[in-house]
Amino acid sequence: MRTMTTPPGPAPAPVRRDAEATKAAILKAARHLLARHAHADITLKAVAERAGVSPPLILKYFGNKDALFARVMSFDTDADDLLDAPLDDLGRHMVRHVVSSQRERGADPLLRIAFAPLHGDHGEVLRANFRTQVTERLAARLTGPDAGLRAELAVAALVGLGVMYGIARGPHLRGTDADALADRYGPAVQTQLTPGR
Repeated sequence: MRTMTTPPGPAPAPVRRDAEATKAAILKAARHLLARHAHADITLKAVAERAGVSPPLILKYFGNKDALFARVMSFDTDADDLLDAPLDDLGRHMVRHVVSSQRERGADPLLRIAFAPLHGDHGEVLRANFRTQVTERLAARLTGPDAGLRAELAVAALVGLGVMYGIARGPHLRGTDADALADRYGPAVQTQLTPGR
């Protein structure tokens, strides 16, 4: 009796990394570590382990630790998403964005600023980026008196929301639907953006 054997098929193709997904994982890992440790204490090896990649891959994509953390300390992309709504609905949008970012990505687009004191000279970079890319950019969209102060007050309300949600882990806040939170807290933020409306 003869047994039939099937010829071997082609070898499976090697798994290819999606470069953008890998870069995003590296940035997410670096942000996570930056929110918990001083910049000087974070190694590329620790970032690589958290991201599930090798340290040489981080060097390939970002060049070096300082270049990686320059990207992590930027708020530009987060600010694009945070401020992406008409001014009359911006307060609600920003609240929803902060809560959704925490729930979907485990990261707050603004909360990194709370950890600036941990980072020595790099903390100043974080503060300067935050002012330029978030509060001053928001202030430029506002009309009327005290636009800079109103922008800082609106952002302060959002940072407080992020602290209560992500650090204090308020159970009522975490158990409430993002749209319901936006409906309740958005007007408090909006008051600073469009006073008197």
